[in-house]
Amino acid sequence: MDIQDIKNRFGIIGNSPLLNRAIDVARQVAPTDISVLITGESGSGKEVFSQIIHQLSARKHGPFIAVNCGAIPEGTIDSELFGHEKGSFTGAHEARKGYFEVVNGGTIFLDEVGELPLGTQARLLRVLETGEYIRVGSSKVQKTNVRVVAATNVDIYDAVQKGKFREDLYYRLNTVPLRIPALRDRKEDIHLLFRKFVADFTDKYRSPNVQLTEDAQQLLANYPWPGNVRQLKNIAEQIAVLEKERLIDARILGQYLPTDNRSTLPVHVSAGANDDFSERDLLYKVLFDMKKDMVELKKLVIGIIENGVNSRIVEDHSPYINQLYREVDSPAPEQLAPPSTLTIHHPQGGKSEDFHFHTQEAEEVEEESLSLVEKESDLIKKALKKHKGKRKSAAQELGISERTLYRKIKDLNLN
Repeated sequence: MDIQDIKNRFGIIGNSPLLNRAIDVARQVAPTDISVLITGESGSGKEVFSQIIHQLSARKHGPFIAVNCGAIPEGTIDSELFGHEKGSFTGAHEARKGYFEVVNGGTIFLDEVGELPLGTQARLLRVLETGEYIRVGSSKVQKTNVRVVAATNVDIYDAVQKGKFREDLYYRLNTVPLRIPALRDRKEDIHLLFRKFVADFTDKYRSPNVQLTEDAQQLLANYPWPGNVRQLKNIAEQIAVLEKERLIDARILGQYLPTDNRSTLPVHVSAGANDDFSERDLLYKVLFDMKKDMVELKKLVIGIIENGVNSRIVEDHSPYINQLYREVDSPAPEQLAPPSTLTIHHPQGGKSEDFHFHTQEAEEVEEESLSLVEKESDLIKKALKKHKGKRKSAAQELGISERTLYRKIKDLNLN
């Protein structure tokens, strides 16, 4: 079967060399049992290529199942993939077959494979190498004959470097890499795809056909399409349903294209990715506060060096000096203890001078913790308190997934 036949059979539109190369790789690897790792941005059509590999293989009459690894909670992913025995965990009222047992003799497509927990990665590696697995709660080794096609929209090699993905599993899955080009790299195909989608939707909704002017076609080709084919299809449907004008120029088309070209798609919305962002944000906040402290101290020292020690310098910075001695919940100014004395030595060896400013009692001074764990714990507590214990709302407030919030509450022993 040549490339054009494959396009016709699976509804693939486009003549981009990058697209043709991806189809050719899928066609060549399909008759083998080699594991394939499909990479590409979200919405670029990775699942279609998994179907090509399955349908052109000797397993085409066997079962095929697509599993979104990022959508399954971490606590149940092993049970979903490998099955479990009755009573193996709370809620396991009966034994259940996993996907690897159900799809025996066929193909399993693991989408967002980069979201798998490390423990599950070890189990998957054993299946790939020996065809063996063990149900959750069992000690009996079972065999399966399943071909694995995996896909991801994140940089797996980068995850390997960060210790979030097993290096041995990466090389085992990546026997044959298959890269799906982003839509912005297939500019010659964008208008073809748009025409096909619009024709389908106008036929479905029984509305007049839509055509693009030359400037609209140019805008369509130059738009970055962060959502790839999925986003283009969505825009085509909106225009087919909502637009009264059937000759679309660049001005009209621009109204349907988001002005912010940055992608707003979830990256799993993955637990791993959200962990990176939440911890990084906390670190940035701590470092920013430390930098601000250092800048103020630098100003104080430079002023002393350049101008000598004078009361004006200390007075200008006395609020900052006071702040260094305050606790987080500081009392009102009138509740401060009597003035304390700051002795500053002249840089040229001159006479030392004493300056007074308000501080709290020594026994009340407590250094603020810079622990990321404590900062993160405090933010989670505040979010939960704000939303009255509703974890879904708290997770949205924190900018992390609900699954990640559950795990962090468990890890930090928060009630």
